[in-house]
Amino acid sequence: MKKDTICALATASGMGAIAIIRVSGPEAFTICDPLFTSVKQGKRLLNQKTHTIHLGTFRNEGQLIDEVLVSLFKGPNSYTGENIVEISCHGSSYIQQQILQLLIKKGCRTAQAGEFTFRAFMNGKMDLSQAEAVADLISSSNEKSHDLALTQMRGGFSSEIQTLRQELIKFASLIELELDFSTEDVAFADRDQLNGLLNRLKQVLRRLVDSFALGNVIKNGIPVAIVGEPNVGKSTLLNALLNEERAIVSEIAGTTRDTVEDEIVIEGMSFRFIDTAGIRDTQDTIESIGIEKTFEKIKQAKVVLYLFDASTANPAEVYLEMKKLEAHTESKQLIAIANKVDKGIVSEIEEVFAELPNILFISAKQKNNITKLKSLLTEKVKQGLLSNDDVIVSNSRHFEALSNALDHVVLVQNGLEMGISGDLLAMDIRQSLFHLGEITGEITTDDLLDSIFRDFCIGK
Repeated sequence: MKKDTICALATASGMGAIAIIRVSGPEAFTICDPLFTSVKQGKRLLNQKTHTIHLGTFRNEGQLIDEVLVSLFKGPNSYTGENIVEISCHGSSYIQQQILQLLIKKGCRTAQAGEFTFRAFMNGKMDLSQAEAVADLISSSNEKSHDLALTQMRGGFSSEIQTLRQELIKFASLIELELDFSTEDVAFADRDQLNGLLNRLKQVLRRLVDSFALGNVIKNGIPVAIVGEPNVGKSTLLNALLNEERAIVSEIAGTTRDTVEDEIVIEGMSFRFIDTAGIRDTQDTIESIGIEKTFEKIKQAKVVLYLFDASTANPAEVYLEMKKLEAHTESKQLIAIANKVDKGIVSEIEEVFAELPNILFISAKQKNNITKLKSLLTEKVKQGLLSNDDVIVSNSRHFEALSNALDHVVLVQNGLEMGISGDLLAMDIRQSLFHLGEITGEITTDDLLDSIFRDFCIGK
């Protein structure tokens, strides 16, 4: 890792009330000290304690640039583990550029994307999974994705994995030692204890692997498909949920020929609603393509809202249609919604469709029971999934590494049962350790680090 001193804008680019410029590296204090003039005469940054803030001005050869607050963090007790200076200035783009250009002129280098967090990882301030969580935290757009990222940044499952990995390393070393004494037929590694450890590791890994399906949709938004026959009010429902005219509404059947998507946050979770083309037999080529896309979206969705016109639909036909949809939705949540109850007497409509399970009666046009529908959606997603404090995996790289580690743990256990030789056991254990190490960063490659940190913003 380069040991030069880097600088970058840590706040969003553009004009604002204030901006923060971050400087990190061995020469951070030395470079900033002569550029800063404290309001207190004779005060120099080089002589100040760590974690202190100082008021003064930033000057270029005596010429005033701005009045600033300078925060000092001495390594290793800083975000990057290095000396850090953070300059809080007024948010003028001109001021920002003047300070950055001056720092570069005096010996700083412009930071690369994610370089501050990369240095924190390289200096042991956080493991790789925690570093990735920093980017997730910055990009989180709702309460649940924020909570996931925060949990992971504070250690998440990496501390649990690390403990089990260290235990597995001990067994691996004992088995490797046995290979050195293969002619003497001695056993240093207790096979029963090893099997017990593998059972615990397998349980943890399976729980984490299984949690990815939930973590992924929380991070990226829970896809909800709105399906039904043409002209039953799907687009009107989408507009009511979003509280804006997002989709075209028309009395002409088949208006929606392609999917229309938008996202809203309900009770801290992002839901990505998909208004689909009406399902019916048609000779229209373009509409047929739209209907094919509808079934594709049903497969991708985690929740499917089946909408029908309560003022004209036949209960038996609705029931049959729901059975057809269940074949496409598999284990997904299917919610039946009787729309257009405003066109008749609500009590009579409810009586007609009383036999249908878990049905919700709404008027998308009048926005009746839309709030109840939103509550129902969150309940469906939360059922037994978000009601506990289990760690949830939301990173696809972690999911792949955990899955591979689990596969090799199973191979080790199978090998123990079959009584295979120590050298073959050691090979599978090493593979398990390799994939566990990929998660926390004990095992890395330059390509992996580049792919992770290049998606960070410059100032982080």
